[in-house]
Amino acid sequence: MNSAHLVVFAPVDNTARVHAVVRRLSDAIALGLLGDGEQLPSETDLAAHLGVSTVTLREALMALRQQGLIETRRGRGGGSFVRAPARPFDLDERLRSLSAEELRDLGDHYAAIAGAAARLAALRSLPGDVRRLRRSLAEMSDGDADMCRLDGRLHLEVAAASQSGRLTREEIRLQAEIGPLVWAVHDLPDRRGGVDAEHAGIVDAIEAADDARARDVAESHVLNAVERLIERRLAL
Repeated sequence: MNSAHLVVFAPVDNTARVHAVVRRLSDAIALGLLGDGEQLPSETDLAAHLGVSTVTLREALMALRQQGLIETRRGRGGGSFVRAPARPFDLDERLRSLSAEELRDLGDHYAAIAGAAARLAALRSLPGDVRRLRRSLAEMSDGDADMCRLDGRLHLEVAAASQSGRLTREEIRLQAEIGPLVWAVHDLPDRRGGVDAEHAGIVDAIEAADDARARDVAESHVLNAVERLIERRLAL
């Protein structure tokens, strides 16, 4: 399972689980984290990944079928398959479901986790960790790169380099909760250059073992995106 799928299939919140599963998977499909025609895990495996019952999962899959976002095929080689949405991910529509206060609270928590992971990565990362981070940066410099997918992968690689299982799991959970919004605002044309510089700054600080700098840049990276989200939410 790749890093984007780890985010998409992380356990959902305990409340309103059918709605949470539908929103998680529909966001992932709209953002391209789950590609057109991609087969989802079996119902048993997907329910286990998301931390829900198979009954809850089947209700969510039914809703996604009604929205035209997945199709189910029977027989040998069957299963649930992604269908690309007719319209792209609507950032404003998703922002309307959250208040500015909720966005700020989520952002503060996410920044604290991202900052702690980057600080520990600067202290504990191995040469192989840094090579993976550099590879992700190189892929991001490609004009045809999928920014949403690569941004999520980079953050997971930073968390993994921290050598902290708890921080890595929390990074996965938070990316699943707020990641689609952060990824969407990162990919806006007037934000792309700043995001590239912030990513490079995080990796440079980790490679230099500058833990304070790594933490500061990682926190600012998240908070900059959240500020843009809040500004956009207030303007709706």
